[in-house]
Order: sequence, then structure tokens, then C-alpha cells
Amino acid sequence: MTPIHETTARTHADATVVRQNRTRDMQLMPESLARAQIQDRLHEAESERRALRLVTARRLQRRAERATLRARRALAMAVMQ
Repeated sequence: MTPIHETTARTHADATVVRQNRTRDMQLMPESLARAQIQDRLHEAESERRALRLVTARRLQRRAERATLRARRALAMAVMQ
């Protein structure tokens, strides 16, 4: 083979590989998109869980504070009598 034929054959082989890679990449795109969407949903769900835990903790803290105030009042009333 002459150098020109070798170059042409190599260029053709390279083009075939590039085309196959592009085709494979195109076939994998929906999978990559689905993976990205699932990752986003997981992050969103975790964020919602954290927010819910925070709201619950604040509610429990307020309830405990009210119970403390009631206990103080009850103690004050018991001492006063």
C-alpha cells in the first residue's frame, strides 16, 4: 500500500470509529438524561425531608417551651398558696 492509501484507509477507519462513538453517545443520551433527572429528584426529596424535620423540630420546641411555662406557673401557684 502506498502512503496515500494508508492515510485514506486510516482516515476512513477513524471516521467509522467516530461515527460509532457518536451513535453510541446518542443512544446513551436518554439514559444520561434519566439519570440526571433521578439525581435531581433525589436532591429535591432530601431537601424536602430536611425542611420537614426542621418544621417538626421547631414545633416540638415551641410545645416544650409552653410546657415549661405551664410548669413554672403551676409551681408559682403552689408556692403562693
